[in-house]
Amino acid sequence: MKAAAVKLLVKASRAVLAARSLLERGDVDFAAGRAYYATFYTTEALLNDKGVNFRKHGSIHSAFGEHFVKTGLMDKRFHRWLLDSYDKRIMGDYGIESSLTSEDVKGMIEQTNEFLIEARKYFELG
Repeated sequence: MKAAAVKLLVKASRAVLAARSLLERGDVDFAAGRAYYATFYTTEALLNDKGVNFRKHGSIHSAFGEHFVKTGLMDKRFHRWLLDSYDKRIMGDYGIESSLTSEDVKGMIEQTNEFLIEARKYFELG
């Protein structure tokens, strides 16, 4: 595994912890952002290890679908979770009156954690 991928997985783990902490304090919108970024960093780590790097979120989302879902390396639910968490992050970051609930964000955090675990398994097998 490339050094950058390791650092991104560490950053993803830290983002999960931050999301949990923010949620415990009632900062639902900000917790959603950290949960999304944990998923995003995990995705970046996977792509980085294949030598695929982008700056824009949409490009990273698409590349994950192309390099991991279409090839069968990762289940399509992870791609769906990435896209859904991005939408929730946008709601939380830019919405004046967010409709996100604690349960929404708790689910995001659980999905992110599952994705992170699956990514680590991928690296162990690779």
